[in-house]
Amino acid sequence: MCGQQFHNFIQKKKKKKKENCPPQRTFHKNLSVCGFSSKIEVECCSAEEGREAASAGADIVMLDNFKPQELHAAAQSLKDDFPAVLIEASGGVTPENLAQFCSPHVDIISLGCITQGCPVVDFSLKNIYNVPIPHH
Repeated sequence: MCGQQFHNFIQKKKKKKKENCPPQRTFHKNLSVCGFSSKIEVECCSAEEGREAASAGADIVMLDNFKPQELHAAAQSLKDDFPAVLIEASGGVTPENLAQFCSPHVDIISLGCITQGCPVVDFSLKNIYNVPIPHH
């Protein structure tokens, strides 16, 4: 769920109930459906969205498409106020600029190039040699 979607989700819940429902309550109510072992990650495009997600109880705040200096400032601020939250850097990270995104306040760095543009491998599990397959 991205930060704006999360914000819109919270606002819709507030309007539906016609009351001032705090994001934390809405967040935890929906988390109860997932179970205790699920991690909730919210993709955020601004430090404010990250703060809102962390305040609501997100386990992981993904700071998406931040410039390295903006990322470091936002990550430090979030870690100062929410030390248990994992901070993920994503968007625009390549093997060449990876070091610029490293910080003691960033826990996870995602590189889209690992999954995007990978060569396709065509393989089959057909038994082309007609070797009998034992059945138990």
